Amino acid sequence: MITPASRYARLAGYEIHYMDWGAEDAPTVIAWHGLARTGRDMDDLAAHLAQRGFRVLCPDTLGRGLSQWSRAPDEEYCLAVYTRLAEELLDHLGLEKVRWIGTSMGGAIGMAAAGTRLAGRITHLALNDMAPALNPAAIARICAYAGAPPAFDTVTELEAFFRRVYAPYGWLSDAQWRRLAESSTRRLPDGRVTPHYDPAMVRQFIVHPHDYDLWPVYERLEIPVLCLHGVESDLVLPATVARMKHCGPGTRGLLQVIEVPDCGHAPALNVPEQYRWVQDFLGQEHRA
Repeated sequence: MITPASRYARLAGYEIHYMDWGAEDAPTVIAWHGLARTGRDMDDLAAHLAQRGFRVLCPDTLGRGLSQWSRAPDEEYCLAVYTRLAEELLDHLGLEKVRWIGTSMGGAIGMAAAGTRLAGRITHLALNDMAPALNPAAIARICAYAGAPPAFDTVTELEAFFRRVYAPYGWLSDAQWRRLAESSTRRLPDGRVTPHYDPAMVRQFIVHPHDYDLWPVYERLEIPVLCLHGVESDLVLPATVARMKHCGPGTRGLLQVIEVPDCGHAPALNVPEQYRWVQDFLGQEHRA
């Protein structure tokens, strides 16, 4: 069993936390979490990949988990700053080439970075229920619970809340639900517990309403792209996936789409079949 290292780096003027799995000289994968989550969501996938010869870096985005919160939420909770964090992480570690797997927002960061700051440095892009356009109704649903996180007297009650709102993730064991809860809990001054992120991060959708309109970026990607689409997802609609097949990487033979059964937004990347899909994709040889 590989034991990860918990590390911190000064990026874009903030202390950013990340988990570091595997050997430093191994091919590197960036595994980036979703909007209101933390890098610990990637523990199971990272352990699997590290045991198979990859180094896996799992950051906590600015305002999430153990990373600092933004001092200027309206200006800094946006994809432009998140892609800067990614670029500075690679520079900090001296990484020239990486593979990328991102869930939801993490996929959007990877897509934006691959088409701008990290063009030529991201060699493979795996999108876990993320696309160049999102369903506004689903965004409103996510913002409703993420923008006003509840507080509970006990972690057990908070875990029950997570089990309800993240039911679309698909199957998780009781131990995985418990770890999800404990790794994304912070205690308030009054002693209650609440999800471990800055609620102001949802202002991205108000102040930067077009942040996730990524068709122009997607269309110029010339790297392999894997889209894991939750069959029951309300965020990534079937029509959007169909369009992905007919532009950008889809027209260059670089897009692979896998429909993930019994999942909505977004598959938890915690079961053998999902491990295999990601591992097989990231292990592909590709030369631009």
